[in-house]
Amino acid sequence: MLIGYARTSTTDQTAGIDAQIRDLVAAGAEKLFTEQTSSIGARPQLDAALEFTRDGDVLVVTKPDRLARSTAQLLQIVDELTGRGVGVVILSMGGERLDTRNPTAKLMLTILAGVAAWEREIMLERQREGIAKAKGEGKYTGRKPSIDTATVAAMRAQGIGPAAIAKQLGVARSSVYRLLGEAV
Repeated sequence: MLIGYARTSTTDQTAGIDAQIRDLVAAGAEKLFTEQTSSIGARPQLDAALEFTRDGDVLVVTKPDRLARSTAQLLQIVDELTGRGVGVVILSMGGERLDTRNPTAKLMLTILAGVAAWEREIMLERQREGIAKAKGEGKYTGRKPSIDTATVAAMRAQGIGPAAIAKQLGVARSSVYRLLGEAV
């Protein structure tokens, strides 16, 4: 059985999840597991897909980063599935499908996953450099404050506790404590 797994990082990425579902169905996926969750968050549908697979099944994804957070995790998932007699097919690998039931494909997967991890690290390094430069030029000030220090201080002066302030303003209690600490 071909089992498809699709994931986007946020719920507003409907075009992304729709495109993945379209590609998985076109590839012949008979059962789909989809979720819209951050790559660092829990992924219950991935867990369900991995648990659902049986000997002879094939797990199909559109890209390696939809399946795993790192090269090591990707290889771990592939090894675990291979050990259970389950193949993994990645659809978008330079116009070719990458099918881990083939030893050469496993080698290519390892190399390509390593390159993808390297590209991500380079992108993050450039991003950090750009932010540092913008901060140095006074162009990057970060996110605007979600609460006003004066409001928090005034509420505290009225004898309202930090937890109550946080609840009334709809913010985290830690934010109130941080502002109160800065105001002192």
